Amino acid sequence: MEEKVKEIISLLEREYPNPRTALKYSTPFELLVATILSAQSTDVQVNRITRTLFRKYQGPEDFARVSQEELEQDIRSSGFFRQKARNIRAASRMILEEFAGEVPRSMAELTRLPGVARKTANIVLSNAFGIHEGIAVDTHVKRLSMRLGLSDKNDPNRIEQDLMAVVPREYWRDFSHLLILHGRSVCRARRPRHEECVLYHLCPSREG
Repeated sequence: MEEKVKEIISLLEREYPNPRTALKYSTPFELLVATILSAQSTDVQVNRITRTLFRKYQGPEDFARVSQEELEQDIRSSGFFRQKARNIRAASRMILEEFAGEVPRSMAELTRLPGVARKTANIVLSNAFGIHEGIAVDTHVKRLSMRLGLSDKNDPNRIEQDLMAVVPREYWRDFSHLLILHGRSVCRARRPRHEECVLYHLCPSREG
């Protein structure tokens, strides 16, 4: 399995030579907010929201101070805006009160923040701090992991454990990005483009 994963990484790196998150941010806190907003939304839509949101609110102090109603209106187009607004405001307060205004740099501390589970924590740790404690598993990573035979689990946390066992740690961040990029452009949920797929010869699902 390790050799197969190395080949997957090599082939995808040729296709996507600069894998990175599509979310736009300039600070770890902005990435945290953007990632919370990205749940059940698209990166394109989140970037539209944060283009003005991050001009209006400069950091956790501003997000902690804004009213629930005002923030809901600012992020309404992201979907699930009421819960996201509650989580962002509560996370901002916790960052100010317990972490001296700085986004924490560990999985254990990040996942204490409202609205932050392992996927969000992995995205923030790996992209903002270069800390690789795990592999972010979104819908693309889940789908491709199952199609490629890297995991047969449905739960993202269990998929993550399967991937961490076979993906070299130095690739944990990029592996997630590579699968996301390939999932968006080629290995789509509906009508995957088999004729364009550089992984087709490695894919057990081609036999289905």
